[in-house]
Amino acid sequence: MRTPRSVFRKVLAALLGALLLGALAPAAVQAATTAPAVKATGLHISNGRLLESNGNDFVMRGVNHAHTWYPTRLNQSLADIKAFGANTVRVVLADGHRWTANTASDVANVIAQCKANRVICVLEVHDTTGYGEESAAGTLDQAADYWIGLKSVLAGQEDYIAINIGNEPWGNTNPDGWTAPTVAAVKKLRAAGFQHLLMVDAPNWGQDWQGVMRANAQSVYAADTTGNLIFSIHMYSVFDTAAEITDYLNAFVTARLPILIGEFGGPADQYGDPDEDTMMATAQQLKLGYLAWSWSGNTDPILDLALNFDKNNLSSWGQRIFNGANGIVSTSKEATIFGGGGPGGDTQAPTAPGTPTASAVTGSSVTLTWAASSDNVGVSAYDVVRVSGTTETAAAASTTNSATVTGLSASTAYTFAVYARDAAGNRSTRSAAVNVTTGPPAPGQSCSVGYRAVGEWSGGFQGEIVIKNTSTTAINGWTLGFSFADGQTINNMWGGTATQSGGAVTVKPASYTANIPVAGSVTVGFIATKGATNSVPAAFTLNGTTCAKS
Repeated sequence: MRTPRSVFRKVLAALLGALLLGALAPAAVQAATTAPAVKATGLHISNGRLLESNGNDFVMRGVNHAHTWYPTRLNQSLADIKAFGANTVRVVLADGHRWTANTASDVANVIAQCKANRVICVLEVHDTTGYGEESAAGTLDQAADYWIGLKSVLAGQEDYIAINIGNEPWGNTNPDGWTAPTVAAVKKLRAAGFQHLLMVDAPNWGQDWQGVMRANAQSVYAADTTGNLIFSIHMYSVFDTAAEITDYLNAFVTARLPILIGEFGGPADQYGDPDEDTMMATAQQLKLGYLAWSWSGNTDPILDLALNFDKNNLSSWGQRIFNGANGIVSTSKEATIFGGGGPGGDTQAPTAPGTPTASAVTGSSVTLTWAASSDNVGVSAYDVVRVSGTTETAAAASTTNSATVTGLSASTAYTFAVYARDAAGNRSTRSAAVNVTTGPPAPGQSCSVGYRAVGEWSGGFQGEIVIKNTSTTAINGWTLGFSFADGQTINNMWGGTATQSGGAVTVKPASYTANIPVAGSVTVGFIATKGATNSVPAAFTLNGTTCAKS
């Protein structure tokens, strides 16, 4: 959770998490054994998988939206989020303990708007955040009472909503205290007649770096008489290595215990750099849900997917989530309750897109445009593929009939084609292909580079580089060069990939930072080691041309 505060950036959790997560958590969660005595209706769990009422497997792909702090932004935000293909939105609510309670009529409207925009709602109470360490936090019992008070507007919505009982309901103080209140809250809701899918967050501000949820997941799951419960892990700077991420998620999958990534971030903070690429890739591989934090409105806008709630102004984090590898545009499938695929749902594929035409060809990129497809329900996305003989390689994804393919080699022949996809996952036949030869290596563009050390500690620091395009043409693909003078060494980087030889550093962009519009900028961050001196590089080049320093 990232509220208009940033409590997740807890020094203890972040600094010790990477070291202790594997050591303190059991090697595997004990496997689920007995089937529930009562099977819930609507969204439900079967053999560790999240299913719709018709038995269709449902994988959540979506984002978080801070409704309780921005109540006037609901309708437009849901429409904009859906426009990028999300099938789920986790909606922040308050029970009145810490923030003004969202009323029954307001929650009913949230549900109605989610249904109108054809997204599943995960409703969560935020007041529980960091209980035991955050003095203002409420209890899970209070959250359960809030849900019971809303039963009149929640009943009958089991196909469309999940109830996330309380956000990050325990801090780092005595996290073992999480288990009993979680079990009690689940039982209280079931005793009150709730048949909805229930979601429970981990302790340690949601990141479970001490392994409490992992160790007790089986007992918590067994306490639910319906078996209709899913665990939610929040992944931020504690999860900064691939091994930590894959180990944690695979433990639950192996045990047939349902789990999703209920929140996660990609931008680094002073405690570490979350490995969002592994999070998203592993979720896709294991067919697990993920819900990125957050659409907009963070006090620290580094975690805003859309800046100032503007869908046309995605941040680099937003570009990564929606349009990047394993992102929402390329992996999300609409719930069949809205008429999508699956038993009794939409099985008709879109028509083939028109033959793409190429424009804005450079030494490293090309823009492709094609005639739009049609569909009986609606086209949700297009997949651009690179064709080589009988082999296809994913090249780009887009929600419109145009896409820019980046990262190409100069003076090289390529063949591209396009598929259309609807929300149910039905895919069209392939369009006719277009042949494109990229241009020569691009000359250097006018540019300026800002460089700063965001934070320093003994032996290391976090750096930030802002590259601004000061020319009159867009930059499509770039190579940044600079040299360290004091033995600094980059260990990891986000927004780009660094290659270092001695003090000389070369940076290539990530897919979501490759394009820099006129007067636009992109940001690259990194963690590096240092000695006693940490001077700023003397000069920067972009595509071989020296940039001004800003």
